[in-house]
Amino acid sequence: MRPEPCAKPFPDQAPAIPERCQSLLDQWRRQLQLSGREQSQLAGQLLALDRQLGRLQQRSLRVAVFGRVGVGKSSLLNALLGEAAFATDVAHGCTRHQQAQAWAQPMAGLNRVELVDTPGIDEIAAAARARLAARVALGSDLVLLVLDGDLTSVEHDALAPLLASGKPVLLVLNRCDCWSEAEQAELIASIKRRLPAAARHLELIPVAAAPRQPQLLADGRVRSVVQAPQVEPLRQSLQLLLEQHGCLLLALNALGSAERFHQSLQRWRLGTSRQAAQSLIGRFAALKATGVAANPLVLLDLAGGLACDTALVLQLCQLYGLQMHGAGARQLLRRLSGHNALLGGAQIGIQLALGALRQLLLLAAPLTGGLSLAPAAPVALAQAALAVHTTRLTGRLAAAELLRSAQRGGQPGALLRRLAITDPQVRLWLGERSEPAANLQALLP
Repeated sequence: MRPEPCAKPFPDQAPAIPERCQSLLDQWRRQLQLSGREQSQLAGQLLALDRQLGRLQQRSLRVAVFGRVGVGKSSLLNALLGEAAFATDVAHGCTRHQQAQAWAQPMAGLNRVELVDTPGIDEIAAAARARLAARVALGSDLVLLVLDGDLTSVEHDALAPLLASGKPVLLVLNRCDCWSEAEQAELIASIKRRLPAAARHLELIPVAAAPRQPQLLADGRVRSVVQAPQVEPLRQSLQLLLEQHGCLLLALNALGSAERFHQSLQRWRLGTSRQAAQSLIGRFAALKATGVAANPLVLLDLAGGLACDTALVLQLCQLYGLQMHGAGARQLLRRLSGHNALLGGAQIGIQLALGALRQLLLLAAPLTGGLSLAPAAPVALAQAALAVHTTRLTGRLAAAELLRSAQRGGQPGALLRRLAITDPQVRLWLGERSEPAANLQALLP
């Protein structure tokens, strides 16, 4: 009897997945061929990619805090570290640049865990600091979105791109010492109602990073006294998550970085190749038009046109740096013909009609004393014009399809999608992962 598939999807497979991902990514990176101009244009992204691949190899994971000014991000990290490693101040916006500190908490399967502090997303010069915080978050393997009250529009807007990028997120509700249990439960329920639909599954962990308690002094004054941090639930959740899935988080982030770089590279190649593609399509259009106009046999016209279009697709692939063989080019042409009547039945029908008319005019030439040859020339010109139009349309549609293929990603993106399909936990983390679509019209020849 054939054994039934194991219903337990993740923990047993997890140890093997990071190794497979690392092996694939190492091979993909070695085979990545970039021109000097491409290396210069994409230097920043390439550096970020290599850093992430290095962290995967070294099993060095980064946890970043994210949130508004004054929600207690630095205090939370200090509480986890057990020391005042990050500067805190009563004035908002104490953190001006990203800072990282190694966490001494032992984690099975990981050699190093770094806690990363980021500037607030709504402080002075917010646009620049928000971009910095977003880059830090995307360069981290796990994000802690810190709240200190109900979800604001700023936090809602900041959460959306994190989820869209496939970044695993934990929600942390700080300053829970300020509310009673009933008030805290009501606040948590309100936050969950305000979350985007894609974030309803996120865990919300209440903490008090730097709780204070009023104390009455002998002279009658009231003083605020700092109490011991209450972050044990977060510490336990982090330790459990990182020990079970830390290596997988590293692998997913490395795959995501590789996929983003791959798509950026392909979009750049497509964009810079637009003018060259226009010239290439023009040459093939002229070649096809000349062949159709000079050749009196309809079947040879159609066969030659198919060969010309196939060669055009292969040349476009070579121009864009994409791999495709002859069978793949013909399959792409059949798919384009199936979705475009002018490239499919209409083109064949018009060419057959024009070719038949042209043959009749040529055959009738001896009987008419050559008078029938006069209308044969406009027919040939009509065939040539149709050949030019269909070739240009073929080139544009093929370029659009190649662009969509580039946006779907290469090996890293394909492996990410397979993991999302086969594993519920990965699918939950990746959520509605998406990349911003390039402007097709701007890139098409």
